[in-house]
Amino acid sequence: MRSKPDASFVTWFRSVAPYFNAFRGRTFVIAFGGELVAEGRFVALAHDLNLLRSAGIRLVLVHGSRPQIEAQLAARRQRPRYHQGLRVTDPVALECVKAAVGLLRVEMDALLSLGLPNTPMAGAAINTVSGNFITARPMGVHDGVDYQHTGAVRRVDAPAIAGCLDAGNIVIVSPIGFSPTGEVFNLAMEDVAVATAAALGAAKLVFFSDAALAGADGRLLPELSANEAERLLASGRHLTGDSRVYLAHAVEAVRAGVERAHVIARNVDGALLAELFTHEGSGSMITADKLERLRPATIEDVGGILQLIAPLEADGTLVRRGRELLEREIGRFSVLEHDRMILGCAALYPFPRTRAGELACLAVRPEYRGNGHGEKLMRAIEERARAAGMKKLFVLTTRTAQWFAERGFAATGAEALPREKRSLYNWQRRSRVLVKAI
Repeated sequence: MRSKPDASFVTWFRSVAPYFNAFRGRTFVIAFGGELVAEGRFVALAHDLNLLRSAGIRLVLVHGSRPQIEAQLAARRQRPRYHQGLRVTDPVALECVKAAVGLLRVEMDALLSLGLPNTPMAGAAINTVSGNFITARPMGVHDGVDYQHTGAVRRVDAPAIAGCLDAGNIVIVSPIGFSPTGEVFNLAMEDVAVATAAALGAAKLVFFSDAALAGADGRLLPELSANEAERLLASGRHLTGDSRVYLAHAVEAVRAGVERAHVIARNVDGALLAELFTHEGSGSMITADKLERLRPATIEDVGGILQLIAPLEADGTLVRRGRELLEREIGRFSVLEHDRMILGCAALYPFPRTRAGELACLAVRPEYRGNGHGEKLMRAIEERARAAGMKKLFVLTTRTAQWFAERGFAATGAEALPREKRSLYNWQRRSRVLVKAI
């Protein structure tokens, strides 16, 4: 007799299915410093990249090479030179850049080619492509300092990269650019990553940092709008040097049209998968605007609302509504969504003769209760009712009377209901009636 499938696994697998649908065919730019390779963490990342590629995600890797360049300079008994955090690339340093990037590319290709049995890479055939995708210009002289062979991105050959992605390859972009006259320039990895993601119209740009972004209380900051991120940068607090640089470039990316930018910790195994495939994430997601929206429901929301209220209908908390009824009444609903996921809903049913309204079908996903979402929905319904000229709201509930009482609703009897609602009152259900003047 076969054992039953593990319920937690089934629930988890179903929970990630929407991400696979949303990400398939999209372009992700994954950016990391040479430290990730130097610390031996690229093997685990290669496994995760293979999983992403298997899910139909188009991958562009942008790597840095600072520790590898430092090692090359040390071998030549040369000291690195920086100005305002940017390397001054003299002719010797440029040779070190070329050597470091070349060796790093070979090592990354080798690790991405691993097909070890009993690993996520078993049987994998990952093809990588690189090329002269970046046209660069010299940085020139700043504050009296000549950056020499340090450059800035002038143009990204997005069609060439897209062609490589179309062929099923992972594209690796190194922090080196070329001028139309054949000069070679050393570039900042972060600038290359932002320019590449923007040129490709990437869905995501992910930076691996030395630490996750945390607030004053030490807690992870899972989500920031560009404005919030800029305020955090201006405060100068709670950020490592790496995190500060990556957060600033993440803001630049979303302002340039990249849909989402992420900053995650490179020392957490599986951080990339957790960030992409769980709603809680593992790092910080930066967006141009806030992801949470409270808005009128549309016909496209019917499926999400039904999924939300089904458990509450099953346990008797809410009165059952069929799909057809919900479709007819969808204009009465408001929804609270986060990153296109419906977290909660509520409806307003007007009774014009008595200038009253019914607050109905207030529901919030279980994992998001206790965060004030229900109150936001209630306030939104109150505002809609006032705008429609209503003077009071009433609610019928069997299990949440205390919650409404704490928010200004007073208990009353069924006789206080508008006549047309009173005639529909279910005496077997014996819902409590609460009223609030608005």
